[in-house]
Amino acid sequence: MTEPTTLTPKPRKAADKSARTRAREFALQALYQHMVGRNDAGDIDAFTRDLAGFHKADSVHYDALLHGCVEQAGALDALITPLLDRPLVELSPIERAVLWIGAYEFQHCLDVPWRVVINECVELAKSFGGTDGHKYVNGVLHKIAAQLRPDEVAASPSPARKPASRPA
Repeated sequence: MTEPTTLTPKPRKAADKSARTRAREFALQALYQHMVGRNDAGDIDAFTRDLAGFHKADSVHYDALLHGCVEQAGALDALITPLLDRPLVELSPIERAVLWIGAYEFQHCLDVPWRVVINECVELAKSFGGTDGHKYVNGVLHKIAAQLRPDEVAASPSPARKPASRPA
């Protein structure tokens, strides 16, 4: 008898990650250090560039995310706060940093499609955040996308939904 096959997706191998995905991961870790450790962005930047695997990241995108989010922290918080169902201080630093990255990319990285921004941020929240933090990030980022990129969101077809099954 053969073992039943499972359809659970395998995590992406490090070799499968794009340079921008890696840049987002390093930026998230750097933003966490900034929020929790209150470390200077320049010091965090120098430290992060020495980490294993950084050479495979898109350093230009990393720079934009780290320094852009730190410089615009107040504006990013002001954008995010009205869309939350709880006070900003109750978000984990990971969720907050992921939301910063998403909001920043919506505003400044117009070459990245809005669905890609959301997907990448959800994956960050899954990898680094709490159990269901990715669901919260997904909901907030959809609201931000509709606000910051309304034409792009409106022009994008809705994902196919499975029809609800009716009891017999």
